[in-house]
Amino acid sequence: MLRISALKLEGLRPTVHPMLQNAPRPTAVRRTRALCVALLAGLACGVGLAQSATVLSPELLNHVQALAQSGARAGAPAQARVEVQLGQLDPRLRLAPCSQIQPYLPAGQRMWGRSRIGLRCTDGSARWNVTLPVLVQVYTKALVVNQPLPAGVELTQEHLRLAEIDMTADSGSIFTQFAALDGRALQRPLAAGEAVRSTDLRQRRWFAAGERVQVLAAGAGYAIASEGQALEAGFEGKDVRVRFENGRTVTGRAVGDRRVEVLL
Repeated sequence: MLRISALKLEGLRPTVHPMLQNAPRPTAVRRTRALCVALLAGLACGVGLAQSATVLSPELLNHVQALAQSGARAGAPAQARVEVQLGQLDPRLRLAPCSQIQPYLPAGQRMWGRSRIGLRCTDGSARWNVTLPVLVQVYTKALVVNQPLPAGVELTQEHLRLAEIDMTADSGSIFTQFAALDGRALQRPLAAGEAVRSTDLRQRRWFAAGERVQVLAAGAGYAIASEGQALEAGFEGKDVRVRFENGRTVTGRAVGDRRVEVLL
């Protein structure tokens, strides 16, 4: 009787049915299933985020509009026309549902030109605080130039006319009285229809160094006028030193033709 304890087979490999040769291995199947679960979870998560995006109600938008209008009118002339355009929240924001959203003016934020209104959730599953962009335009009558003018031109009434302008379009104060600009020189060119602003004008020299000037010293409940000699030229709104006959020197601000104001 032949006893075989072991067979040593060399060069032979197990035979696999052709239909099973390309079948995924168990590990690959598990990985594929995990990937499908992850993708499905991601899709479900995405739907949930989209559904939770905050929608601003018409009532809330009206409140925001009124708040921006009120903030703009605080720094605008009484007869000015204020227009407010509301922007949109960042579409990437995903805010928790909220039953009570409170609009507010952020501290230090001026409702002028491109600005922002704050929105905070005061009653919801999660408290949040975001800002909504707004564009505030304030229209009023102001002096504009009739034609293109180069720098250095001294303005006359023939150069100017009244027109409605957007005060927020640029910095600097505007003018409504011809007398305030008569003889003032431009420090930069202006295009036709452009408003004349304080930043467009050269500083006026109210007096030269060595001239006699009137000094008005004002304090709580009193004012004293005296005369002295200017130690330097006095330019509009700039500080200047003045020496009195007794040799005392004070520093004041040039405020007019040979006039200096000292606040005590």
